Amino acid sequence: MSFAPHSGWAAMIVLGGTAAQLQVLARLRIELIDAHDPESKQPYHAVETVCVEEAMGRLDGYMMVAKSMAAASIRAQREHLQAHGYQLRSVGILESAGRKPGSLASILASHALIHAADGDHFRNALAVAAERLGLAVYRIQARTLEEQAAAILRRPKQEMLDTVNALGRQVGSPWGADQKKAALLAWLIMAQENQP
Repeated sequence: MSFAPHSGWAAMIVLGGTAAQLQVLARLRIELIDAHDPESKQPYHAVETVCVEEAMGRLDGYMMVAKSMAAASIRAQREHLQAHGYQLRSVGILESAGRKPGSLASILASHALIHAADGDHFRNALAVAAERLGLAVYRIQARTLEEQAAAILRRPKQEMLDTVNALGRQVGSPWGADQKKAALLAWLIMAQENQP
């Protein structure tokens, strides 16, 4: 299972089968915010103008909701997979290449760091939820994904990308950049876990 996270949601792809015969077991969009609280879509933007103490409290609440929704989605997918004879062992999360934020006060003082923190908020929620469910978590930067996948899969880049593109035929649209990157990450993790 792999995720391409966004503000408030993530594209989820689950692959099964073998490296020679990959199968898309699931393609979902999972929500990571309360639909009745649209501010939580960009949590650090939402607290940009309040004091640090209030910001911390609100961010904790947003995180609690995001972790709960992530855990519910992962748990439901794991149960669905088990019912069909598959075992979920790990989760991949695409990372950004942005700077990692520091203290909350420094984040709130920088618009660039607020954007980075918003993205990390949802990636962290997915990671914590997966770890609490006993799953291994792999966090790989999107900009190095193809290079790492080519090294692990031992395939030419174009062949690897053609294979990922072709996986979309199994499930139809949408099969855009998010789904392709998440599928490549899932394939990389499968191969890595099956290495001797």
